[in-house]
Amino acid sequence: MLKNYTRQLFAQLSRHLPRRLVQRDPLPDARHLASGPIPESLGQHCLNVAAMDDQEIWRAFDSHPEGLNEGEVAAKILKHGDNQIPAQKPSPWWVHLWTCYRNPFNLLLTVLGIVSYSTEDLFAAGVIALMVGISTLLNFIQEARSTKAADALKAMVSNTATVLRVVNEQGESRWLELPIDQLVPGDIIRLSAGDMIPADLRILQARDLFVAQASLTGESLPVEKVARSRDPLQQNPLECDTLCFMGTNVVSGSAQAIVFATGGRTWFGQLAGRVSEQESEPNAFQKGISRVSMLLIRFMLVMAPVVLLINGYTKGDWWEAALFALSVAVGLTPEMLPMIVTSTLARGAVKLSKQKVIVKHLDAIQNFGAMDILCTDKTGTLTQDKIVLENHTDVSGKVCERVLHAAWLNSHYQTGLKNLLDTAVLEGVELDAARGLAERWQKVDEIPFDFERRRMSVVVKEDDAAHQLICKGALQEILNVSTQVRYNGDIVPLDDTMLRRIRRVTDTLNRQGLRVVAVATKYLPAREGDYQRADESDLILEGYIAFLDPPKETTAPALKALKASGITVKILTGDSELVAAKVCHEVGLDAGEVVIGSQIEAMCDDELAALAKRTTLFARLAPLHKERIVTLLKREGHVVGFMGDGINDAPALARGGYRHLGRRRGGYRPRGGGYHSAGEEPDGAGGGGNRRPPHLRQHAQVHQNDRQLQLRQRFQRAGGQRLPAVSADAAAAPVDSEPAVRCLPSGDPV
Repeated sequence: MLKNYTRQLFAQLSRHLPRRLVQRDPLPDARHLASGPIPESLGQHCLNVAAMDDQEIWRAFDSHPEGLNEGEVAAKILKHGDNQIPAQKPSPWWVHLWTCYRNPFNLLLTVLGIVSYSTEDLFAAGVIALMVGISTLLNFIQEARSTKAADALKAMVSNTATVLRVVNEQGESRWLELPIDQLVPGDIIRLSAGDMIPADLRILQARDLFVAQASLTGESLPVEKVARSRDPLQQNPLECDTLCFMGTNVVSGSAQAIVFATGGRTWFGQLAGRVSEQESEPNAFQKGISRVSMLLIRFMLVMAPVVLLINGYTKGDWWEAALFALSVAVGLTPEMLPMIVTSTLARGAVKLSKQKVIVKHLDAIQNFGAMDILCTDKTGTLTQDKIVLENHTDVSGKVCERVLHAAWLNSHYQTGLKNLLDTAVLEGVELDAARGLAERWQKVDEIPFDFERRRMSVVVKEDDAAHQLICKGALQEILNVSTQVRYNGDIVPLDDTMLRRIRRVTDTLNRQGLRVVAVATKYLPAREGDYQRADESDLILEGYIAFLDPPKETTAPALKALKASGITVKILTGDSELVAAKVCHEVGLDAGEVVIGSQIEAMCDDELAALAKRTTLFARLAPLHKERIVTLLKREGHVVGFMGDGINDAPALARGGYRHLGRRRGGYRPRGGGYHSAGEEPDGAGGGGNRRPPHLRQHAQVHQNDRQLQLRQRFQRAGGQRLPAVSADAAAAPVDSEPAVRCLPSGDPV
């Protein structure tokens, strides 16, 4: 009962009052958005917009095909406001000061200081007040400086959209690059591959437009968007194929669209206001401090009354006995402990700032040091994320220039979003040969890539000869539309025997750590008109192109340093198990038994938790698989870190205690977590002592356990003769605090 009462008292003092004064709604994350309730009025409005024809759209949003003029834009801004999601307001300085002050140790020392002052022990009261003041001000000043630097960093980031606007009194229209906060309903937007959707849009024109909606719906694959709905009776706004929503992004294709909602009136903005604030879970450091505080309180509540009673009965002077009991209570408390803790963490923050890392919350430093499991993806973390064309072979595995040239024509003439594989193919052909291919073959048409077919085709011709369709894509998808194979120069049927031969060759390439893409061709009579997906049939399999994503030179030393620091590394990747296992072998990581996503789906939480503890490599994972693994590891009492860089890593990033966001595809920033950092290529295990786990990705280094993390020893030394050895981070508990660390792109340390 006494334990519960004291906990409730501290909770009331440290949380209840300031939360009432500064309570605010957090920004939503993908999980909340996917599961949150759909406002009926908002959903119906979206469905109405999706059902409109072009004329109704122009009338409804008071717009026209030439774009809006300056006067119309000004009027709409007055009516609708800027295109900004309502964000969290910064806390007043006095609330921040209270937050820095309110920890169990400071509150305990304050109570003892007040009692000492009331008994005219001014020296003890002064010492306690000085220690509490220094601790609070150090924390306040360091976090205020870091917050200011982080705000300056955010101000450097701006997003723009391509907008059609009337630019003069003659009605001339131009496409302009404008900040997205200047968009208004009725604006006409041009979209292309890689663009972020800046507001809620209705598609007017589209060509092979695919949009990734994982941030809203959790769908792992992009969906196609069109100007004329294929399902006019659709009742779910997020599944309307004529609408694009803020927070999503264009994967491939191009389009023109009209803005129908901005800012807080968008789907994203409306749901942001409906997400209720959740109590933040204390991290390992905070739980450790609380445990030590409760231990001290229990000692005092036992010792002080005993001393009072014994002294009072034996000497008969109850006032002197009370003063002596108070002295015992003060003596049990290490007055300098809060200052020592804050000063060591502040020193760590300053040291990290020299590595271009902004520590927004000092607790995050110790939280990082408490990490015992690091989950990471493979591509760009263990590997360089730089695809190299390693091999080009025919079906039998022999080097074949015909396959390379066909793949080059496919990559050269496709107009979609060129990925790293296409870049590697284009760089894999010598300049003279490439120039000759481009002069010899002319493009006729293309069938763009989509995530259902997982292949793309171009149609080329040589002078006035027949057309040749060249198809490139995933092996299984190419086999599905192939009926013949070019084998030793002859065209032979694709039968079971040949299929087994193909599997043997491709499995061998996979075991070498290579990613295999198949190439097939088909000759067609010359004709006018567009080519369709139906033309991708009865193809001739020519061979394969194989790519390597080589490991970083710093990966193997980094993994050794992590192991020496007592941190277990687990690989969570969506790539093939053969490729992932090969990479693990090359960097000296024992993959052991490999678990794939389909196996995880069949397991209950208890089974997966037991498996996750003993498994190093997880392959073919969906985003939610990663999140589930991280969550279960935390449930088992581990402090889990996660390194990821794409939208597919967002759910797991949101669950990890320490989070490291990469810079390759980073548009997502999850709410919460210990560390967020980015920078330049690290030096692996070198520099700064041998206790830190160096980053595997190309980012600034962050120390795991340098001198600023010698918290345990200082706790015990500060407690001296009075306390048992209770570690401040003994409670290795799940972590879900606010974003604590960001990285400066350049410039002087904070």
